[in-house]
Amino acid sequence: MTETTPSPEDEISLKEIINKLKEWFTYLLSKWMIILLAVIIGGGYGLKHALNDKPIYTATLTFVLEDEKSGGGGLGGALGLASQFGIDVGGSAGGIFSSNNLLELFKSRRMVEQTLLKPISLDGKSVSFAEWYIQNAQWRKSWEKKAGYENIQFLPNADRDKFTRVQDSIMGVIYNDLSNNGLVVSQKDKKVSIISVEVKSLNELFAQSFTEAIAKEVSDFYVQTKSKKANLNMAILQRQTDSIRQELNGAITGVAVANDNTFGLNPALNVQRVPSVRRQVDVQANTAILTVLVQQSELAKVTLRKETPLIQVIDRPILPLKKEKFGKAKGILLGGFLAGFLMVLVLVFRKLIRGVLT
Repeated sequence: MTETTPSPEDEISLKEIINKLKEWFTYLLSKWMIILLAVIIGGGYGLKHALNDKPIYTATLTFVLEDEKSGGGGLGGALGLASQFGIDVGGSAGGIFSSNNLLELFKSRRMVEQTLLKPISLDGKSVSFAEWYIQNAQWRKSWEKKAGYENIQFLPNADRDKFTRVQDSIMGVIYNDLSNNGLVVSQKDKKVSIISVEVKSLNELFAQSFTEAIAKEVSDFYVQTKSKKANLNMAILQRQTDSIRQELNGAITGVAVANDNTFGLNPALNVQRVPSVRRQVDVQANTAILTVLVQQSELAKVTLRKETPLIQVIDRPILPLKKEKFGKAKGILLGGFLAGFLMVLVLVFRKLIRGVLT
């Protein structure tokens, strides 16, 4: 088998490459006026885009999530001691509100839509955040030409279950836009329980108000859910305490009545003292039961206070908000560079096509 050696014609020397590059450079340099014109036009379009581009405002709210484990201490010991004696003071709702789950809760459709239906004062009128969002997006102008969209409204605190298919569709579009582009929930470090909520919008006041509203909505949902068991337990204990206290008051009154009936009675007639003794036993039994129930009620109140807090706000969005805008200089430079680069490609491509055809 013989090896084929490349012929001199097949070899390209460094000198030939340099000469070729010089040829291309000379060609492009001869077209400098066309390239410069493209750069000027591109810079103009970039400047126009920068002037027409609306700023995006970012509202940021940071809060600390209560760590239930860190609140153990004396309270945990007291509750554990109470449970050993058979005193049920309620428990935690579990780990459903860990930091990771809470991040998803903020972006859930239910939380976002409930916040969108909350009232907000706008120009002296009470409207929902959904109506405010639609006004910012200027959708109603395009809805005038669509059948079934003319009278669509999202009233504050409206019943979500009674929405029409069109309303459901609009709410879905708003939710997708917010969850994908406008709402960002993050936790910088898993070791730190500080969570930040960011809302981006073209309207500065909307970004600020919606950030605070959704934080409150999630907080209220947490309180209702996590403290539900403790609330039910405390309500039951309160009813039992009131019932036993009423029985005790009745027993005390019964002892007094029985003592009045047996006042000055012949000591030999002990049978007639039985009602009074029974009433005294009822008083002692109800007193003991009431003492235990009062202890349970107080521990249940402590547990409820322990379960209730969710969010301790650290920083609220304060005006003026952080603003992101496409700068004029950036628009001119980027537009000019892209236009000039595209023009160079066009010139190179045209020269190559001519070389192939000739």
